[in-house]
Amino acid sequence: MKYFILILTAAALAFGWFTITNVKKEEPFRLAGRVEVPERLLKSATQSNVSCAVVAKNEADVPIAIKRILNPAFPLEFNIDKNDLLIDSFEGRIKLEVQINSHGNLGVLKAGDIFSEDETFYAPGQKDIILVADKMMGKPTLSAKGSSRGNFFRTAAR
Repeated sequence: MKYFILILTAAALAFGWFTITNVKKEEPFRLAGRVEVPERLLKSATQSNVSCAVVAKNEADVPIAIKRILNPAFPLEFNIDKNDLLIDSFEGRIKLEVQINSHGNLGVLKAGDIFSEDETFYAPGQKDIILVADKMMGKPTLSAKGSSRGNFFRTAAR
């Protein structure tokens, strides 16, 4: 009987240790989803040297995390986790924004930049988020202002 209790205690301790070490811990900050671009803007969004940035902001519109993808293909799957945070940790509601551009400056919208405006709030850990980048800033320009170089129609009209 003494050995039976000893074996039972050892088995219970082994099971407890196995359970504690194999518990999958949930990451405190993670967002996952997809960025979509409408057909009318797809050509501009998939040019070479384009970057797509998914920016997570807090309720005061302060960026807390940024996920940047170079030369994206749409629809684009994204995962934002603790490695993308600009701060140590975050708890609260999150707003997401998408910026697609070829100049690489976030927060500065220039002609030809594609972006989204969404006032939806998300919770950390939310998956299956769909962001639609459906707005374009101004008209895209082909060359520097005042220059006809590289534009066939202006050059041919002279």
